[in-house]
Amino acid sequence: MGLGSLPITTLKDARNQADKWRAVARKGNDPIKVRECERRDAQRNMHLLQDIAVDCYEARKAELKGDGQAGRWFSPIELHILPKLGRIPIAEIDQRDIRDTLAPIWHSKAATAKKAMNRLAICIRHGAALGLDVDMQATEKAKALLGAQRHKVKHTAFVPWEEVPDFYASLNEGTTTHLALRFLILTVGTRSRPLRFLCEDDIENHVWTITGDKMKGRKDKTPDFRVPLSRQAMEIIEQAKPTARNGFLFPSYRKGVISDATMSRLMERRGMDARPHGFRSSFRTWCAEATDTPREIAEACLAHITGGAVERAYRRTDYLEQRRALMQRWADFVDG
Repeated sequence: MGLGSLPITTLKDARNQADKWRAVARKGNDPIKVRECERRDAQRNMHLLQDIAVDCYEARKAELKGDGQAGRWFSPIELHILPKLGRIPIAEIDQRDIRDTLAPIWHSKAATAKKAMNRLAICIRHGAALGLDVDMQATEKAKALLGAQRHKVKHTAFVPWEEVPDFYASLNEGTTTHLALRFLILTVGTRSRPLRFLCEDDIENHVWTITGDKMKGRKDKTPDFRVPLSRQAMEIIEQAKPTARNGFLFPSYRKGVISDATMSRLMERRGMDARPHGFRSSFRTWCAEATDTPREIAEACLAHITGGAVERAYRRTDYLEQRRALMQRWADFVDG
């Protein structure tokens, strides 16, 4: 068994190695085979974090909306972790490396930093599943070093429900953006992405069915959501049909569909702090203050899950007809 050649290996090193491998032989093991195993383990543990992160992301695409094409799962680690730690073997990353990487944004961008930490923890678990010698507690240790985040959650600003009719009336130009924003207000249970990709084929018998992969949450666990359409919402559908393109009722001027920020920019240009997502709060507050709607019905309109797992197992309804009446009442209020 060779121990290395001069002058790379000194006589002292050779003697130390000889003692080590004789001890291995005395235990009945083959020193050469043991050394080969150690070399393979060392090579295996040299996988870089950036390689593990990409492999982890690819393995989880099936769980993400649109196979993760929006990039929201990977972007926190891509933007805030990989530039500093991407070229380091994942087995060498410890809590100090993570602390130094996320410290600049730990308080100033608390939500983003939290997501980046979460994604990194998933990548480390993925590395462990591959058989790499990683520190499974590295992210928890890093959190202890970074301390509690000084961050106050800021909720999306919304239009008070009393002012919604005036704003709705001002969207009277018949443009794609005005029609889309009107439709969003009338169908408050939806979010911008399902609306932007709305096709005429998704609507049947005045009901818009949003498939689970377009809803918020994991697409393999999120059920389809049925949205009852009011008379006013159906009128908007008819108005949008002449300008539909490639099946989409709210297309972009150039290609595809209107962007996620199109409606927000319209409100921003008018000097408003509120954003489209805030109309969900407008509707929910209207339900609480201006109607006697049961909580379960109001929450169902927003596609919120209520009750425990046992209660939901026995409650096999989405309150479609009750929601239809409530959404028509909301539409009549909004429409003045």
